[in-house]
This record gives sequence, C-alpha cells and structure tokens, in this order.
Amino acid sequence: MRAAVDGLGSPYSLVDLLPAVYQEDPFTVRLTAGWDTVIAPVISTLDCLDAYLDPRLAPEDVLAWLAERLGTQLDEKWPEARKRAATAGALPGHRDRGTVGGVRERIALATGGTVQLVDSGGVFTSRTPGTPFPPDLPSAVEVRVTVRSDEETGFVDLDSLTQQCMPAHVPYRTEVVRG
Repeated sequence: MRAAVDGLGSPYSLVDLLPAVYQEDPFTVRLTAGWDTVIAPVISTLDCLDAYLDPRLAPEDVLAWLAERLGTQLDEKWPEARKRAATAGALPGHRDRGTVGGVRERIALATGGTVQLVDSGGVFTSRTPGTPFPPDLPSAVEVRVTVRSDEETGFVDLDSLTQQCMPAHVPYRTEVVRG
C-alpha cells in the first residue's frame, strides 16, 4: 500500500506556485508545506509511473495488482522472481492461450518443471451426420511434468492449472514425473 514517506519532499512546492504576496505569509507557507507532505507520495508515484507498470521493477504489492489487470493469477507462495516472470509473460501469453506452446509455457512457469504434451492421436471423422463415436477411441492429451524434487510442485494444483490452460473441449490427463 502506498503511503506517506518520512522525509520525502515534493519537487514541486505549492508555495512556489502562489503569487508573491502569499509566499510571504507564514500561515500560507506552513499550510502549503503540509499539503506538500501529503501529496509528495502521489507526485513521486506519478513521476515513476513507468516503473510501476513494468513487472521487472514494480514493488511487490503493485505486482499483484498489475498481474490481475493483465488477466493472470499469481500464487502468493511463489518466489518473487516467478511472480515477476508470470506477470511479464501474461500479455504475450494471451496470444498463445490454448495452443500447445502456450499451455506448455504456463504450466512450466507455474511448476518450475519441464512439460511434455502428448496427444493420443485419437481422431474420428464421418460424412454421415449423427454417426456414433467408436467406443475404443482414446482421445486425451497427456500433460507430463518432470520436476527435480517434491518442493517444486508441492504447492501447485496441476489439475486445476491444466484446466485453466487447456481449451474447454479437450480432455486431458496429468502426470508428475520425479527426475
């Protein structure tokens, strides 16, 4: 949360913007000095706005807000570097959402592992409307995540993460491989 910072001065003193007659009045000088103290964090924030909107530079409390505005979800248990990477990749990730590369990248970022997507290849087409599907046709994508230790995926719900990443009509199975 942004707040007043002790000793933070305003580069734009309000008393300097007033006519000379008010600049000589002690009450007006004290009053505008109080306002300067209150608006100094606002001016500082506006002067550094580009840093607040850059996931590499934004303060951690602003990073969560920025990620939410970019349409991505951060897990509060993630290390800061992973949060920053997820936020930075959110906008390009929307372009790739639902594609093999997009699913792979999002799951790899969340788990810290290597992701393989294996399609079963089960495809059925017919020129006759209403043809029933063959009963033994397996059709699902297998999501295999290879991780180095239990700690890396201990806090990630791989099924719900995969459900968020995969297109709605695509069935899938998940598997974690320790390697």
